[in-house]
Amino acid sequence: MLKKLLRYLLYTILFLVVALNLFIVLTGRYYLYSGISKTYLIGKTGPTIYDLDVFPKATIKTSSKAFQWKEHPRFNKAAFTEKEEKFHKDWKTRAFLVFQNDTLLFEKYWGKHTRQTVSNSFSAAKTVISLMIGIAIDKGKIKSVDEPVGNYIPEFKENGRDKVTIRHLLLMAAGFDWEESGVNPLSETAEAYYTDDLYGLVTRQKVIVKPGTIFNYQSGDTQILAFVLKKATGKSIAELTEEWLWKPMGAGQTAYWSLDKDNGDEKAYCCLYASPRDFALLGFLMLNEGTIGGKQIVPEWYMHEMVKTPPINTEEDIPNTRYGFQTWVYPNFGNTVHYYRGLGGQYIMVMPKTGRMVVRLGEKKTKNFLIPESKKNEKKYCEINNQKVGHSWDIFYYLAMGERLAKKIKK
Repeated sequence: MLKKLLRYLLYTILFLVVALNLFIVLTGRYYLYSGISKTYLIGKTGPTIYDLDVFPKATIKTSSKAFQWKEHPRFNKAAFTEKEEKFHKDWKTRAFLVFQNDTLLFEKYWGKHTRQTVSNSFSAAKTVISLMIGIAIDKGKIKSVDEPVGNYIPEFKENGRDKVTIRHLLLMAAGFDWEESGVNPLSETAEAYYTDDLYGLVTRQKVIVKPGTIFNYQSGDTQILAFVLKKATGKSIAELTEEWLWKPMGAGQTAYWSLDKDNGDEKAYCCLYASPRDFALLGFLMLNEGTIGGKQIVPEWYMHEMVKTPPINTEEDIPNTRYGFQTWVYPNFGNTVHYYRGLGGQYIMVMPKTGRMVVRLGEKKTKNFLIPESKKNEKKYCEINNQKVGHSWDIFYYLAMGERLAKKIKK
């Protein structure tokens, strides 16, 4: 009996291996070999914020003079409630920091994460790419956001892609046939994470919706922006990040950008590895309209443009009030929040009206807020809550926690 079971198990495994290989070869999805070897074969089920050594990487060096955060006299003189602590535990928070302008009010870490730990930004990196587009325009490397992408990438001069502009990419409105998914291994996003040919992946995308008409969040748009930057400057994304952001800001620790292969291209749509306080510096740059330490790092006019939401609709057919130039915008009932956001709940959230900033890093996030079917016909409910649609509902909790802690510390 045992021999039969073992034989059956062996045949089943053999069948699955053969079937999987046939599927990969017949569909040309060779990136799946990389995906399997970097997840299941080493005991993981998908991407994590600690994948730094899983892929080749480029180094981003720091300035000789690091920015010094001030610490409030009552720094950390507050604590999470029992309910808040449980929320952090359930959603695997690894770092939580609260700032008032350049002053650190609160800082806490969980698990193996520390102040020095560098972790994956995931899609929070998209906003970093947008910052560098603004700098490139200011330096005359790019003429304007309304330039056709084809001016820099020859593949975009044909096949209906000649109408796609840099603005369309910044607004996530290029109209490509790209499936955005953090869980589907057959999506273009999964392929982008594990492929060794990012350029080939994004330059074969087809336009299926008129550019500039619908907001549709796609990582491919950001990756194309990165190739525009590379073509316009002759430098890699890591080199530009070091020269234009990391050193001018006064980042305190070396950062890294994952590559698609040895000496390859940066995964610009994700995968910037940095420490919690250096991620906070990126937020501080946004809070101060592109300025740190008296230096205008990103042009002020561009910082204003980044957080404007265009007069187009989302896929849910409601006005887009949630996304600007690769930057999330939450109206928050008058206390607007501008933020960087990444898979697993990487959030760098700034509130210009109050000068508050909250950084949350972790391994798990909630789903996006949606209007419940039972409420869709309630006009007043929809008017109030439409501004929440598309935002992960955990940010509402993190913002509230940050506000409560800040008030308690500053009292």
